[in-house]
Amino acid sequence: MKKLFIFALMMMLSMSDLALGKVNPDQAPDENSEEAEIGNFDFIYGPQDNLNEAFERTEMLMSEAFSHLGTRYRSGAKGPSAFDCSGFTSYVYKQQTDVFIGASSRDQYARNIPITRDELQCGDLVFFTSPRSGRGVGHVGIVVDVNPISRTFTFIHASTNEGIKISNSTDSGYAKRYIGARRVQL
Repeated sequence: MKKLFIFALMMMLSMSDLALGKVNPDQAPDENSEEAEIGNFDFIYGPQDNLNEAFERTEMLMSEAFSHLGTRYRSGAKGPSAFDCSGFTSYVYKQQTDVFIGASSRDQYARNIPITRDELQCGDLVFFTSPRSGRGVGHVGIVVDVNPISRTFTFIHASTNEGIKISNSTDSGYAKRYIGARRVQL
């Protein structure tokens, strides 16, 4: 079996364009060629430096948010010993990006860039109604993880009963109250 695998691998390598001399490994493909278009993912992710920088920023943002897990809830509190929902999100962003994202959940919803649920990424803000807000914005959290297949997400936020915690968008308290999402311009 091992010999058969090695033989098949050798056959595939010998039939490759590189082995047949059709491609010079030192020569970049013509920028108008199909290979250049397929190999260039900058149109999706941007330059690699920006990707690394964005990843590091998001990692630091999440680290700051997670460092407050379990911190108690207090209405109007802006941290770090207690938070309300918008106090928590604004504190985390201010600490890690020095960007003011808004004071209240309504202000954060109005001030930041609207995105669809399909565009959600770690670090985005997600908004919900609350019992007191009727159909308007009343609660905010920060996206921790996204499942693009089920279109669900987890988020970290200041819960009135449990303080800073992680919840899922499918939790009964949040599933029907979702309003929308925003991205913070950094």
